[in-house]
Amino acid sequence: MTADPFASAADSPIAPAELCFAIEPSDVTGLPQATKAIYVGGAGDVTVRTVRADADVTFRNVPAGSILDIRVKAVRASGTSATDLVALA
Repeated sequence: MTADPFASAADSPIAPAELCFAIEPSDVTGLPQATKAIYVGGAGDVTVRTVRADADVTFRNVPAGSILDIRVKAVRASGTSATDLVALA
C-alpha cells in the first residue's frame, strides 16, 4: 500500500492533479470530470468548453508538451487537431 501524507488535505483548483485520464475529443459527449489542466502530447489546435462557458473556444497552435491550465468540461472533436491529450483533474 502506498502511503499518501496528503490524503486528508482538501482539493483545490491549484492543488496538483489527483486523477489523470486520456481525452477522446467529442462533439457530443463531455468529459467524465472537469479538468484542472490538459496536457497536449502532439501539437495542434484544442477546442474546449470551459466549466463556466456557454460557447467553445479554440487554442491555436499549441506546442507538443504544453500544459493548458484550464478547467474544462468538454474537448471537442471539431476544431481539435492536437493529439495525445491527457486530462489532469
